[in-house]
Amino acid sequence: MGKLKNEKELLKKAIRVGIRYAENRGVAKFDATDSANEKTEYLYKLLVHDKLIAPLPKEKESLVTIKHKLALWASKLE
Repeated sequence: MGKLKNEKELLKKAIRVGIRYAENRGVAKFDATDSANEKTEYLYKLLVHDKLIAPLPKEKESLVTIKHKLALWASKLE
């Protein structure tokens, strides 16, 4: 798993787009007090559930790999 050139910016974009997606779908309402890690994990699970991204193997599922997966997803949105 190689690090993307602008992974932090892509992760921010993924969270921004993912929050909009979840709220428009009516499945979540995020608060300002929710941490970025909580949002990241929730969005990953939602996108996997909706089959928008492929799930990671259970043994490789960590916050670092989830963030990377979301950044990859955001890089393909354009």
